[in-house]
Parts: sequence; C-alpha cells; structure tokens
Amino acid sequence: MGGFFGVASHNDCVFDLFYGTDYHSHLGTRRAGLAVYDKEEGFNRSIHNIESTNFRPKFDKDILKMKGCLGIGCISDFEPQPLIVRSHHGTYAITTVGKINNIEKISNDLFSKGHSHFLEMSGGDINPTELVATLINQEETIVDGIRYAQDVIDGSMTLMLLTKDGIYAARDKYGRTPVEIGYKEGEDGGHCICFESFSFLNLGYSLKKELGPGEVVFVDADSITQLVKARQEMRVCSFLWIYYGFPASTYEGLNVEDVRYRCGYKLAQRDMERNIEPNMVAGVPDSGIAHAVGYANKSGVPYSRPFVKYTPTWPRSFMPTIQSRRDLIARMKLIPIRELLEDKKLLLIDDSIVRGTQLRETTQYLYKSGVKEVHIRPACPPLVFGCRYLNFSRSNSEAELITRRMIEKLEGSMFPSEETLAKYTDPNSEEYMQMLEEIRKQLGFTSLHYHRLDDMIEAIGMDKCKLCTYCWDGRE
Repeated sequence: MGGFFGVASHNDCVFDLFYGTDYHSHLGTRRAGLAVYDKEEGFNRSIHNIESTNFRPKFDKDILKMKGCLGIGCISDFEPQPLIVRSHHGTYAITTVGKINNIEKISNDLFSKGHSHFLEMSGGDINPTELVATLINQEETIVDGIRYAQDVIDGSMTLMLLTKDGIYAARDKYGRTPVEIGYKEGEDGGHCICFESFSFLNLGYSLKKELGPGEVVFVDADSITQLVKARQEMRVCSFLWIYYGFPASTYEGLNVEDVRYRCGYKLAQRDMERNIEPNMVAGVPDSGIAHAVGYANKSGVPYSRPFVKYTPTWPRSFMPTIQSRRDLIARMKLIPIRELLEDKKLLLIDDSIVRGTQLRETTQYLYKSGVKEVHIRPACPPLVFGCRYLNFSRSNSEAELITRRMIEKLEGSMFPSEETLAKYTDPNSEEYMQMLEEIRKQLGFTSLHYHRLDDMIEAIGMDKCKLCTYCWDGRE
C-alpha cells in the first residue's frame, strides 16, 4: 500500500511535511521519503529504508537540513520515492500510490518508441513511480501526461507531482484511493494534500476539498485550481473502512470508526439468529477492536480485552518481508490475560482472514490460555480474489488464500470456472457453507461466520456501484 502528504505554504513547510507524512506510517513498511523545493537551494530529497525503524527517527536529522515552502512526502510498501526527475517539463518530484499490472507491456512499448531506460531496483523490478514519470513525459504538458498515464495503466494510480511553482494532485480515475486537501489560515498558512484526512488536524488545517475520481488539481499556498473535472464513475476500495484506513479518517464523508461500529452491529444482528451465547466479545488488535465494540453494543454481550498487544518493541506485525518472521512477531506481540480467558466462551472479531496462519495460532494460544470456545467473526466476506488494484494485500498470490486452498480440496482445483467460483462467494449456497466448514476445521474454530457482502455494504453506507468489492466477488 502506501500514503502521502504534501504542503504548499507561505513559509517553510518542513515541520508540517515531516509530521503529516509520519501520520501515514500505518500504510507502508519498506521505504519513506521527503522532497522539498526552496527558491534558493532548489530541490532536496531524502529517502530511507524503514523496515526495521519507524519513520520519525530515520528523518529527524534530515529535516534539520531541509527547507522550502513546497514539499511532498510518502510512506511506501514497495519502491523508493519520491523521485526527482528532469525532463522537458522542467525538474519535478513525484510520488505515487497504486498498482500497475501491465508494467512489462508499458515498458516494452516505451522501449519500442525510442531509447528509454529504467534503473532496476534490487530484484530486477522497474520502479513503478519512475515508469509513471516516463509516461507523463511522453506528453507536451504535465496534465496531459497525467491523464495519459492513468489511461494506459491497468490497475490504479494516484499521485502528487511537485514543481517549483506548486503541486499537482491527481486521484486515480476510479477513485480507488482518496486525496484530501486541507487549508490553514494565517502567515504560516497554505494548503496540504494527503491520503489520510486526520493527518492534518493536529497541524492546524481543516478540510477544504476531497478530490473526485480522476480529478486533477494544481495547488499552491493561495489557491486550488481544477485542471481535470472529476468523473462520475467510482470504485473506491471498501477495505479503506474495513481494515487499512486509520480510525480517525473520513472518506467520502464516512468515518472509519463509525463504519466499523456498524459492521459489528450487523455481525451481531446475524448472530441473533443463531444459538451463540458467548461470555465476551473481543477484537484482534487493532483493526478488529471497533468491529467488536459495535458487536457488543448491539448484542449486549460484554466487550472485553482478554489479550493485549505489546507495541513498545513490536510495533508492526507486517514489518518483515519474510512471512514466517511476520507470523512470529504477530504471535510474540499478543499477550493473553488468563484471568479473563479461563473457562470462557469467546467471540473474536478480526478484520479479515487471508492465509489463516496468524488467526489459527492465535486461536491455539487462546485454548492454551484456558478459553473453552472460540467463535470467529471476520469483519468482511471471504477473500477469494487477489487485489488487482492496490499493493495492499498481505498475500502474494491467490494460491496463498485459505479460501482457494479449501476450494481446491472441494473441487480438485483452486482455479475453477467463474461459474463455480461464484457459488463460493454466495453466502446462501451449499458450496459456500462447505468452504466455511473446511476453513473452520482447518483453523480450529468453534464456529465461523463471515460478514455478508450485502451487510458490509449497508454498514459502509455507499451504493455498491461506487465501491470496489473485487477481492470478495471478483466483479470489476
């Protein structure tokens, strides 16, 4: 995944840029960077690896050497960025959030048109942000270049582009990820651009505008100029509200924490039709907690914290790139409270089940700590399709999804026909119930019931036609 923050200010912006970017640290775990422009010193940039250390200690010395009234910063889960590019458009810095599925085709097309080249990253990959810059440079203007890049990219692409005069901001043409603009008055005032709407609140900004799908604007300290109008068609990622959005953020006017309460409410409403009598409701820290609170509020079952996350030295379970290390850290950081678990029936809510490895180990951990029953309620439907639009998924391929492994067991293939897969995404079908039972047995749960897609959409509060639900139903 990834996130970004940009500032166009009347005075030095580095303080706001530093803390605004840091507020996106939950969205990426590999690289982070800052780029600023100063009229006297020109462009200045710093990029660091953040796989073993958080953003702030990596950049706290760099910002003492940086100055400028314009700047962009990013947290990335993949490539080093922002990049500084010199082209016929002049010199600019660029940062992106998205996913390019056809990166090989695009690069080959560029090679065939001339003598383009790309610097390889470790592993031989092309830096996607560099590829986007190259696409932008194919056109006569930056705006035409942005539109061209978004048209030829299969996937999604949201970006900021910093020039000596201001910042271009462009939301993905289907609005899969958000772009918010804040405004601060006064001598130190100006505009900020960000992914997470909460990131500017403590810096003195208030929300000025949310870009629509495909909208492109130019932002300086005094104004926001619309360059490309927003499209009507939208496919904003539903997982913003279910999992990776920060609780204080609001997208399309809908707050993350509030939506998660409603998700839990709908889960409890479905459970009232079943003979489930848990002693307590808990959420897997952190993203499952709000869902659990919503469940408890509706059901009347007490909310409890029978295990807690030890964060001072284990800040992020998904930080290592090796899956076995990630699973180990996830296990190390969860501390059970035996006095609350002994001989209890626990209903546990997690944001989702991907591979199932961590939740299986957590369940075994709970049994060893004295719990009698563990009833699992994921806050979203079964993940049957790998995400095509964002580098968010914690799975490298669909073959790693536990749903596909169970489908293989039942069908003899984890990649059956579309018609067969549709049955496994229908909560009223026999195939769906068979898949759930196989997952339940495989992971050792007492019971398992996923959030239904129709209930989840109702909890979010948007029309389904404006939401991306591909990972659950395979529909574009």
